[in-house]
Amino acid sequence: MNIEIKKSKNPVKYEDAIEYMESRLKDINEKKAKELIWILEHEDLYTAGTSFEEKDIIDKSIKIIKTNRGGKITYHGPGQLICYFVLDLKKRNKDIRNFISIIEKSIIATINEYNIKTYADKNNIGIWHNKDSTTKKIAAIGIRVSKWIAYHGFAINISNDLKKYNAIIPCGIEDKGITNLKEINNQNYDDFEDKLINNFISNLEK
Repeated sequence: MNIEIKKSKNPVKYEDAIEYMESRLKDINEKKAKELIWILEHEDLYTAGTSFEEKDIIDKSIKIIKTNRGGKITYHGPGQLICYFVLDLKKRNKDIRNFISIIEKSIIATINEYNIKTYADKNNIGIWHNKDSTTKKIAAIGIRVSKWIAYHGFAINISNDLKKYNAIIPCGIEDKGITNLKEINNQNYDDFEDKLINNFISNLEK
């Protein structure tokens, strides 16, 4: 599959990442560039998608970056793996629901390689983990589609500071929590991004 895989070792500024993706989207639409999967981290920030509400902000002193992705408000920061992409759905039957299902399956399959069971919930987008009758989110998904090209992406909590979520109602969901992989099982996740990319590309090719 003719997809560029990009990995950024240093944190990428959010605005720079969006600008880069939107430029790539234009180039893909004009058949001037390959599709893209991009693994990175952001420094601490809160972003709000197109359906967020002011009541989702608990700590009114935090800075919110409004963005054109779908979804509500979330946190990004060190220890969280971001997978951005710019992928042409014209090559994939223009099926947005199936594309989201591919993302969900790829995240679930990757986490399962570490013997952690997670699942997708059709009523609450994202990937979830249950423990002791408590449901917590492990990964958030927020995409935008322009001219049948999907971009933005998803974020998986690996070892990020979960206290940062106390400032917001993450994704507008009040009755569920947030977790990360280290909290569930404190093991080595150094090869997580490679496993994720392999699963994502494999599912895109099916």
